[in-house]
Amino acid sequence: MWPYPKIIAHRGGGVLAPENTLAAFRCGATHGARAVEFDVMLAKDGVPVVMHDPTLGRTVSGTGSVSDYTSHELTLMDAGSWFGRDFAGERVPTYEQAAAFCIDNQIWMNVEIKPVPGFEEATGRVVAHYTKRLFADLLARGDADPARAGLPLFSSFSYEALRAARRAAPAIPRGYLLDRVPPDWQERIAELGAVAIDTSYRHLTKAQARAIKAAGLGLFCYTVNDPECARKLFSWGVDAICTDRIDLIGPRFL
Repeated sequence: MWPYPKIIAHRGGGVLAPENTLAAFRCGATHGARAVEFDVMLAKDGVPVVMHDPTLGRTVSGTGSVSDYTSHELTLMDAGSWFGRDFAGERVPTYEQAAAFCIDNQIWMNVEIKPVPGFEEATGRVVAHYTKRLFADLLARGDADPARAGLPLFSSFSYEALRAARRAAPAIPRGYLLDRVPPDWQERIAELGAVAIDTSYRHLTKAQARAIKAAGLGLFCYTVNDPECARKLFSWGVDAICTDRIDLIGPRFL
């Protein structure tokens, strides 16, 4: 039901490094993270890049939408100065660069497909195609266990993006991201062929956790930064948590 790591570093390095950068991935690896979550969206030229916000200005210097710039232009932008002077000049990575780091370092990936508004289907399709190519050797083996094969897990708040990803790369597992678990969660999961629900711990109830597990699904909660809260969630049957505090909730937490 959840064959993946239980502790997942949020956006690479949590609060210890500028999010969604290679510096964050290196930071996570230094702290022993064996699994990371990060966000992927499309640049103007259709190349997937690792960013959370659809507009510039918070973590990346500049103005306008990510979709206004090519991937080359984005990879020249400073994504580290906002966090601290030590990270000045850290660049926006492409999805391929982030995936290559994780593959080389044997770090499992939860790839959040996070479309710029209006590009939901295209983002799901393109990210799926890139992932198929990046993991072509593993997919060719036809391993029935995606975790043993080392395949990532797609997740998204966008139903359209996950549906497109399923059509383009059905062998890559999917998790449906939800702020709150709705009454029709079983129907939504079935329509997407998803293997897990990824949801905010703030709104999850013990009864919901037990129902999701009884349905044979994985259950992953974000973004859990308090160790006591993490222990409570695991006692409910939650399979995994995403955390910013990789210094407090590391891979040996359990």
